[in-house]
Amino acid sequence: MFRVQRAFTQLEGRAHGPGALARAADLDDSTVYRILQSGVHQGIFVREGRGLYRLGSAAPQLGLKALAHSPAPEAAHALLEALRRATGGLAFLYLLAPFGGAHRQCVDMAVGDSDLTELGMTPRAVQTVEHSLRVGAAGRAILAYLPETIQSEVLDRPVPTEAGPGAYQDDVRLLASLARIRARGYALGHEECAAGWNECAAPVTWDGLVMGSVLVMKPKQVMTRCPVTVIEAVERTASALADLGRGRPAGPDGDDSRTK
Repeated sequence: MFRVQRAFTQLEGRAHGPGALARAADLDDSTVYRILQSGVHQGIFVREGRGLYRLGSAAPQLGLKALAHSPAPEAAHALLEALRRATGGLAFLYLLAPFGGAHRQCVDMAVGDSDLTELGMTPRAVQTVEHSLRVGAAGRAILAYLPETIQSEVLDRPVPTEAGPGAYQDDVRLLASLARIRARGYALGHEECAAGWNECAAPVTWDGLVMGSVLVMKPKQVMTRCPVTVIEAVERTASALADLGRGRPAGPDGDDSRTK
């Protein structure tokens, strides 16, 4: 059952026939057909006609159940605070919010004494407003690892009017930036979300699936070019958050306790 579910995530498009799913799952057609029929009755799969199936509502319920048992917020916040101290910037944690279209939503932040007015927003606005995945290093760090069908849906939407002057307006350049992110493992942003602010972000993945991203923002005059030390700190934090999601606790200062 799980091999067939995973096959849906490996194939482009939302609906597939038993044959394509069998090849992706490395199972024989008859076995996949029986699994699909059983899954339809359980709500795991939905029959769309003409021999095609898509994932049903019971599939994301498994993911939501896993998120419900994710680490305590205090552990993730400690990692953000450690990142803020290490970089001297503002640190944010975003999670993918797929319902109603793919967005990113800020679920926590470590901003020290800042009230975020320099970004033209309040902490409440940052945490309650969903943001486009096509704008900002945090959004592109997530978008780079999503299926092409979701990427196309995101690119079909206009650039938000509140985006900064450095936001990618051209889809060709945006797609090229996603390829660079996949090659490097992190994203850099220059005045994409707010004028005068540059960014560095890395994806947070659980078992090969992108769940969100961690971001550091610093004033442009302080971080004209992102130093290696900031990139490495962001990547370490993203890795530690991924370990938390897999049930591997990090140390009290944000370091992976397994390395101590």
